[in-house]
Amino acid sequence: VQLQASGGGLVQPGGSLRLSCVVSGTMFNYNVVGWYRQGEGNQREMVATISSGGSTNYADSVKGRFTISRDNAKNSVFLLMNSLKPEDTGVYYCYRRWGSSGSWGKGTQVTVSS
Repeated sequence: VQLQASGGGLVQPGGSLRLSCVVSGTMFNYNVVGWYRQGEGNQREMVATISSGGSTNYADSVKGRFTISRDNAKNSVFLLMNSLKPEDTGVYYCYRRWGSSGSWGKGTQVTVSS
């Protein structure tokens, strides 16, 4: 299974970014997919997940600012990030899970700074 994330970059506080992740090598429709992040010196934390049925779950710190979505036809999951804050800075990892099997992508850097 491979996960290829893209869309990270440098953005000013208050700006927006859209992350994308293409998943291959698995029946994408059946997977829970999501985004985690790891800031410098911090543990990896869940940002948002979306189930095979479309149910979403968000970290409290991003509720109302981030939106996760999936396109099963394109084997892709997206994270739209609005009103970005410096504390959103970190490496964002795409994740997928089906039953007891899970996989991580390599991550994409998001830096929020003026």
